[in-house]
Parts: sequence; structure tokens; C-alpha cells
Amino acid sequence: MRKNKNDLAKKYIKEIKSADVWSVFKIVADFVKGFDELGELGPTVTIFGSSKVKSESKYYKKAQELSSMLAQRGFNIMTGGGPGIMEAANRGAFEYKNVESIGLNIDLPFEQIPNKYTTTDLNFDYFFSRKVMLVKYSIGYVIFPGGYGTLDELFEALTLI
Repeated sequence: MRKNKNDLAKKYIKEIKSADVWSVFKIVADFVKGFDELGELGPTVTIFGSSKVKSESKYYKKAQELSSMLAQRGFNIMTGGGPGIMEAANRGAFEYKNVESIGLNIDLPFEQIPNKYTTTDLNFDYFFSRKVMLVKYSIGYVIFPGGYGTLDELFEALTLI
């Protein structure tokens, strides 16, 4: 029996819908993981900024210095967990054992790898659940220069707070 184009279209639509339905479980898992791991944090400041900044940059140095000063005063530091400003902020807090240096990474092919200055590291499948966690458990936000990703996080934070 020969299949017509409508049959093939229905088949593909059914497959796509099935994948969408199952992705709900990954979304829920992202939120459960975040709520479970971050729910008991004390005062936390989230720092946003470029992933492209090198350690020689004045912004890298300022992010490291600021997070060090905040950690010294008992604030946990939370970032997106990657390189650049995120690494600088985690690095500034890393030396203080009384606070957490938290990285909330995103699972992307050929993209961001976690920086080595985190004490708590979580990986997320979806940007929106990651952004909710970056905002939900913080009492302060610092935005350093960055690109579209930083702007996206800034406007998400403004929307959620």
C-alpha cells in the first residue's frame, strides 16, 4: 500500500508531539534539581556577564574582586558556571570556605564547560529553568558587560523580580 503525503505528515506530527510530551519530564527534572539543591542557600548574589572575557580584562578583575568582597561578608555567589565573568565571580568566592560558589551550567553541544571555581555545580537542559534558578534564590544581582546572553538574563531577571 502506498503512503500519501498526508499520512507521512501525520506520522511526523505524531512523533514531534510525542517528543514534546516527554520533554515535560526533563523540564520538571530541571526545576526539581534546582529547588532541591538551592532551596537551603543563605544570602546569595547572582553575577551575570560575558563568557568571552579573558582573565587579563579589567571586567574579569572587577568581577573577581567584587565577588571576593561579597564572599568575605558571607554572601554566596551564583553564576552561569561558565568562563569569562562567570569564572571570575566564582573564582573570587572560591577561596572562602564559609560560602558557596555556585555554577548553574547549561548543557549545550560544543559550548560552555563548567569553570573550576565552583563548590556547587548544577547542569540544566533548558535556559528558562536555569534563568529562574539564577533569580529565585538570590537577593542581589550584578550585571557586567556582555552580549545577547547577558541581556537575555538581565531582562529575564527584571521580569521575574
